[in-house]
Amino acid sequence: MMDTKITNILCSLQKNGTFINTLIAALTICGQQLFSSFTFSCPCQPGNNLYYGSAFLIIPALVLLIVGYVLSSQTWMISKESCCSCSPHLRSVNSLQRKLACLTFFSITGRALVAPLTWLAVALLTGNHYECAASEFASVEQYNVFNNFSVPKRQEILAEFPCFEQIPSDMLTVRNEVALQLRYQSQMLGWTLIAVAALVAFLSCCLARCCSPLTSLQHYYWSTHIRNERQLFEQAAEQHSRILIMQRIKELFGFMPGSEDVRQIRIPSCQDWKDISRPSVVCITDNQQGCYNFLGERLDVNFEEGKSEAIELTS
Repeated sequence: MMDTKITNILCSLQKNGTFINTLIAALTICGQQLFSSFTFSCPCQPGNNLYYGSAFLIIPALVLLIVGYVLSSQTWMISKESCCSCSPHLRSVNSLQRKLACLTFFSITGRALVAPLTWLAVALLTGNHYECAASEFASVEQYNVFNNFSVPKRQEILAEFPCFEQIPSDMLTVRNEVALQLRYQSQMLGWTLIAVAALVAFLSCCLARCCSPLTSLQHYYWSTHIRNERQLFEQAAEQHSRILIMQRIKELFGFMPGSEDVRQIRIPSCQDWKDISRPSVVCITDNQQGCYNFLGERLDVNFEEGKSEAIELTS
């Protein structure tokens, strides 16, 4: 009884988009803190600080965005069903289906942006990456200690500010004030990013609902229908594939896995093993059934025109 309740709770949480987004954000925050703690070390060199700090800000966020698209099964469904039209065998897509595909793509994008935006926001609120990247460009005209230095020498000194051990004693006060200034700028950018992301997410949801060709109840039914269709199709495809493969294995060895009746056992010939080692090509035509056999072409099940041969599973 308790296991059933826990299973129902987990299933309801999996269907809850807010919970999934919160979980992704929490994992991203933990990953960002661990990644920065063990790998980030500012080079404190003019020119290198900007590239190094910017790389730690942008590249992980870009990678997380790509991963977000890749891990979404709906991305591949849309790219196959609605976007690719180079293959003549693909069915035509009407305007309503394209609108629904666009709506789904915006939903995928919103989910994929959670991790990279969280990474950028946390990194900016922490301030270490921005301080490293922008240290040599800090404004220090108000400090008299820099009046006797040339611009290249000034940038060299500023680039060393993120490294405590390389700062001269007479620069400690200036260094602390510059660090506070850079952290202030970084945190302001972080909060601005959070505010803009929240506003864009809210406006996107409103726009998606306004431009959707479906009502709220129709959209809920459509989402539920797509999810159930996917689950049932996967179950049916797995069962169909197992039945078909078991039949072909029986033709190859003379018995099926788990069967104790081995009266029809046979030793595969050398040609049988060669055929098994050579995967057959999936056939996609308009008037013939596709061949999905990966056990060799000689083991194809022959289908009569207009009807299929029943597969006997009992011994």
